Amino acid sequence: MTRKAGTTPDPVWWITKDGDLTCLKMYERHYSAYQYQDGRKRKLFCGPGEKIVLRTQHADALFVWRKFIDASGQTGINCAVFRNESPYLASDLIRQADAIADRCWPSERHYTFVNPRHVRSARAGLCFECAGWKRAGLTKGGLLVLEMAGR
Repeated sequence: MTRKAGTTPDPVWWITKDGDLTCLKMYERHYSAYQYQDGRKRKLFCGPGEKIVLRTQHADALFVWRKFIDASGQTGINCAVFRNESPYLASDLIRQADAIADRCWPSERHYTFVNPRHVRSARAGLCFECAGWKRAGLTKGGLLVLEMAGR
């Protein structure tokens, strides 16, 4: 089922915890999922720092916000993971996640990294741009940096 922009019911996101098993399974399908060399199974997937883990009712979309000291020099709150397997438009989900982050961390910059070599879209980060984000450069490793416009 495809929905048009602005038709995603509000709110869609549920707050959950790092280690939610259904979210963990979705995280493991994300291109950035860390794989332990020794084959260990993970229990947590967000990493250190303050975090908000969001999922949809059917666990078919996942969004993780993290506030931490970023070695790349970026500041603000980081969208560490976004994966959408739901019928909702990704840009609608991102806008809703932005609103939640604004309530928890008012006035903080929102940013994310996208690896253009690992996404299916011809224009990496397009769903973020459709949600009002803008391109903010590249990291030394070639990751696209996007940030919420107007911050």
